[in-house]
Amino acid sequence: MKTKNTILIVDDDSAHRTMLRTLVGGWGYDIVEADDGSTAIEQVQQRPFDLVLMDVRMLKVSGIEALEQIKAFNPSIPVTIMTAYSSVETAIETLKKGAYDYLTKPLDFDKLRLTLERAMEHTQLKEENRILKESLGRHFDIRNIIGRSPAMVNLLETVAHVAPSEATVMITGESGTGKELIAGAIHFNSPRKDGPFIKINCAAITETLLESELFGHEKGSFTGADRLKEGRFFQANGGSLFLDEVSEMPLTMQVKLLRVLQEREITRVGGEQVIKVDVRLIVATNQKLLDLILKGLFREDLYYRLNVVNLKLPPLRERRDDIPLLALHFLEVFTEKNRKEVKGFTPQTMDQLIRYHWPGNVRELMNAVERGVVLTRSEYLDEQDLTLMQDGARQPEETLLALNPIEIDMPLDEVEKATILRTLEAVDGNKSEAARRLGITRKTLHKKLKQYGVMP
Repeated sequence: MKTKNTILIVDDDSAHRTMLRTLVGGWGYDIVEADDGSTAIEQVQQRPFDLVLMDVRMLKVSGIEALEQIKAFNPSIPVTIMTAYSSVETAIETLKKGAYDYLTKPLDFDKLRLTLERAMEHTQLKEENRILKESLGRHFDIRNIIGRSPAMVNLLETVAHVAPSEATVMITGESGTGKELIAGAIHFNSPRKDGPFIKINCAAITETLLESELFGHEKGSFTGADRLKEGRFFQANGGSLFLDEVSEMPLTMQVKLLRVLQEREITRVGGEQVIKVDVRLIVATNQKLLDLILKGLFREDLYYRLNVVNLKLPPLRERRDDIPLLALHFLEVFTEKNRKEVKGFTPQTMDQLIRYHWPGNVRELMNAVERGVVLTRSEYLDEQDLTLMQDGARQPEETLLALNPIEIDMPLDEVEKATILRTLEAVDGNKSEAARRLGITRKTLHKKLKQYGVMP
């Protein structure tokens, strides 16, 4: 059963206070009374209230003085001020000192009820946002990001160093490597963590709507614009804006984004008002932007504006030490979500997970574990439970050899050279991983590459 909200009514006029107690209490609120500002301060310090409804003029301590002390003690309590003296100066003074709203006597009861309801909703929303931010903060805590491989340790050390700064960050890496997670870690470990963290996927929005999504629009600025809309830059004011797949942004929008970065101001579509914004920009892409620049698809000046700090996320195949940790984490998540009793992986299945190439990276691993949890009928996941294994997915070396078969009459040294080069290609040039797959030491691999005239 939901607990009633409690309102402290403060007024030195006992008749008016009694009337308010009867009226507001009849709307379903618990009422506590105080006949002066000093009593109100004591009450607030002794017990929690959801709202304070307080007169301005009182004999001992005025409503304005009490407002200051109440806000100093607990800034989150909404205080609505009442006065028989309808002056703009008094209204501005109370609002500046933190009043939630301002009502004049004689009170409009409908307006009073609406003000109380709005204040309660506002308080509830603030509390929900606080809980959500705490939850997100824990999720994006650098210490909670799974990764113990050297590549991830180095990356997370850089994130910890970069997060407290105001630098624009570009996160690069293949799809599914966790770029959004790193963006969140940067925001929630920065001085802006109490501000909004707004995300937008540039590839998911048409060119005609992207400007409106980013900068907002005025009512009537185009067909269907039936109301004023605040854009993502405005929503992110005081916080961070994450632009995913920024490489998909049209050239016309790139020009406007560059201007925002230079001027720190926006203008809504169809509007003339210049709005200052304080936003930290974090962008991500799985494309090679320098190649797009050469093709005329991405502005070079924007690239250098965005690429102040570059964080490259390693693909999962370059951080195989993390695969068991990630797999067990996802197993725990999806067994709880699906109410299944799955204890772990068979040794053979875990070996397959570690050896697999993971073209879809962490996202593919997560999906594979979820499918396994849903489909399994045993306590331990085996190869038959994972669609990945059922599809008979081959190792990248096998795929390369199938596409480029070695000729039977090739000299042995050419076969060896082709095998080494194809293995290197399969692991994106990672020599330690290539040596491991070939069953030789890194020193031997360097010697072979030198022998074949390939720079190690």
